[in-house]
Amino acid sequence: MTKTQSITGKIKHALSLITGPNTYGNTKLFWGAFAIAVAMLLLYPQFTNPWAVNNMARYFTLAFLALSLAVIWGFSGILSFGQVAFFGIAGYAFGVVTFNYGSATGITAAIFVAVFVGTLFSLILGYFMFYGGVRDVYVTIITLVVAIVLYTFMSQTAGSEWAIGDARLGGYNGMPGITDITLGIGEAGFVLEGNRFYYATLLTLIGVYLLLRILVNSSYGMTMVAIREDEQRTATFGYNVTFIKLMVFTLGGAIASLGGVFYVSWGNYIDPSVFSITFAALPVVWVTVGGRDSLIGAIAATIIIERISTELAATGTEWALVLVGGLMMFVILVMPAGAAQYVDRAVGYITRSISDDSGSIRNIREEINDD
Repeated sequence: MTKTQSITGKIKHALSLITGPNTYGNTKLFWGAFAIAVAMLLLYPQFTNPWAVNNMARYFTLAFLALSLAVIWGFSGILSFGQVAFFGIAGYAFGVVTFNYGSATGITAAIFVAVFVGTLFSLILGYFMFYGGVRDVYVTIITLVVAIVLYTFMSQTAGSEWAIGDARLGGYNGMPGITDITLGIGEAGFVLEGNRFYYATLLTLIGVYLLLRILVNSSYGMTMVAIREDEQRTATFGYNVTFIKLMVFTLGGAIASLGGVFYVSWGNYIDPSVFSITFAALPVVWVTVGGRDSLIGAIAATIIIERISTELAATGTEWALVLVGGLMMFVILVMPAGAAQYVDRAVGYITRSISDDSGSIRNIREEINDD
């Protein structure tokens, strides 16, 4: 086997892992467009101003939240309004640890501690819900209530008694001055700020996206989809449905927690608004618009909607939330499956048309040559 054949074989093997019936975009055309989009995003900081780069990095942090919901709702049928709970808890945990341990080692450890705390909370919440027999719309209600409870609780932590070591929770005023993510040991570290932070969030987001593609196209992902389609029938085949739902819910919590760490590092600040109903509803809007069973759709919808909201907010109007709500209503009524499915159909139609035209032209040429 030549070196070229070996590389080609590895590429085909890698593609076989991240493509499958449970994801949109399994064609060469998609991966070509994906590569171009990634290249453009990598070059983006070189052709725009720091303000735009900073905003784009914020959209990336929010896209983790969208992915966390897409994987549990779109592939397992669990609609959660509580992803912001894990997002916010991880953000607060990162702030608390970094205020108490400000060295590079402390901040590096804070990343893992924060993700662990957020993930653990989702595991505990999921355990009591799923093993307690909570299903369907009641999961949605409970997760929303959890977010509201956290919002109420954190809002009343303004007093000096609400402090963990050197970290004051701050109530409505939140926790300002949270440090940037720093990777290192001792006092020497690699600080993720500016373009470094942008690239770190982008590359991590791409990595999480590709890993989720592998998951949902694996045999485990097939079981997740089976649970979404018919939970009781899946159980009759011997699958531990409750355990699988718990694991998927916990995975969603871990992804949201990772996004929460990036989010507080982006703004160097966190307050109880991350648990608010308005913020809790945004991931549902992003995933609904992008397509519940489309990971790439969830990311794209998050970036586009948040970009539009930012532009509207910059004009001083109050139309951003109206637009987001109107967009969600439009999608629910006109495109209930989300935009990704329609884009996929349109691309498939165009591809087939081009292929048919090429075939017709080839046939005509062959007939002319025969004559």
